[in-house]
Amino acid sequence: MERLPVEVIGNILSRLGAARDVVIASATCRKWREAWRVHLHTLSFNSNDWPVYHELTTSRLEILITETIFQTTGLQCLSIIMDDVDEFSAAPVIAWLMYTRDSLRQLHYNVRTSPAINIIEKCGRQKLQVLNLSHNTISGIEPSYQRFPCLKSLSLSHISISALDLSYLLTACPKIENLTLVSLDIAMSDAQASMELNSPSLKDLCVEAISLEKFSLEADSLEKLQLKDCTLDVFELVGKGTLKLLKIDDVSVIHLDIGENTENLEVVDVSNFTIMWTKFHHMISKASRLRGLRLWGVVFDDEDEIVDMETISVCFPQLTHLSLCYDLKESSLQYSLQQSFELKNLIMLELGWTVITDLFSQWVAGLLERCPHLKKMIINGVVSEAKSHEECQVLANFTTSINICPVMGEVAGDVSDQLLLVLITCCSNSNEIGSLISYMQRSDSVGVLEAEHRSAIRTKNDESE
Repeated sequence: MERLPVEVIGNILSRLGAARDVVIASATCRKWREAWRVHLHTLSFNSNDWPVYHELTTSRLEILITETIFQTTGLQCLSIIMDDVDEFSAAPVIAWLMYTRDSLRQLHYNVRTSPAINIIEKCGRQKLQVLNLSHNTISGIEPSYQRFPCLKSLSLSHISISALDLSYLLTACPKIENLTLVSLDIAMSDAQASMELNSPSLKDLCVEAISLEKFSLEADSLEKLQLKDCTLDVFELVGKGTLKLLKIDDVSVIHLDIGENTENLEVVDVSNFTIMWTKFHHMISKASRLRGLRLWGVVFDDEDEIVDMETISVCFPQLTHLSLCYDLKESSLQYSLQQSFELKNLIMLELGWTVITDLFSQWVAGLLERCPHLKKMIINGVVSEAKSHEECQVLANFTTSINICPVMGEVAGDVSDQLLLVLITCCSNSNEIGSLISYMQRSDSVGVLEAEHRSAIRTKNDESE
């Protein structure tokens, strides 16, 4: 250990991260203390890392953090996360930020102060590449001189900020690629609760727990858009068709517009969302490169609407992963199963039920027949605590009739890939079981199951007799 270069020791201490661990390790010898002072580039104070943080008085904690930071000379990444800790005085916090502003490249900051300070004014901006802020107030942004020329990632969580200041802040970050907005307290300058953002460099946007009348984003390079737990009247994206991933979870929106150019979409993941299928499908119908489609826990705006599987197979020929979970209706199911579609490239199918019925078994059987190259199937279901006798019988028939066959195959020489084929035998008659076995036989991988499933057919025939 004595022969290690002091720079290497600095890297070792930086990988420890947690300030307490760094201080203990640096006490090893003089060389390690020198590495701490000169070559430490990462330091973290997190109230969840060490219970003693919660036992110290605020003033003692301020002194401890100040002494630790001031013994370093070139910090590049500083994390100060003080959850469930009383408010700090503003003066020492400002001192930490001013001391590290010339070298800092990453700042993760969650500190409540009294009085409140404007973090944007105090942190170093010239070299900063990552800025994560929580539980603070941002105001008075002047993009003409408060610029972040190197900032690529910005995360704001539980921040009080006006829509105008947020727009200015984004303008002040010409190289920003990742933006995360969580539970913002957005102050509006007029009666309309709207926000307009513009960034030609933005590639990844995640918005969570935000309520607005209108959210408008102009981003020519956006590749990933994630909306979660939001209430919006209007969401509009203006871009150049670069979007590759669209993820929507538990969002209430009246008008959703991601633009006409959706040719580059590869993944669409929608859950806990009310959709008008015709309008939603029209929005993504040009995504001929789509490989993953997830519609989970969706509710149709019109109860007569259905997910048109034939249209999906035609519009998304490269689809490899499909996940579906919504209330099944007999009329829509029969219509869907009468269609002559085939999902030729599908290798993973995930299906789920909200209420278990015999329709679900028919649905699974019908989809299996139309996926000739399926490798893996996942079934998820919800079982309520209070069940009638009929519900118990349906569930018993279903759960005791699922057979899974793992087939191991050589891939790329020494890599094994587990092929999971799921056979549902809780169908209403032997013809449906026979059609499933025919499908399985076409996959050339179910010889070991054949006798078992023929036995299942005989059993069902006996029961029907």
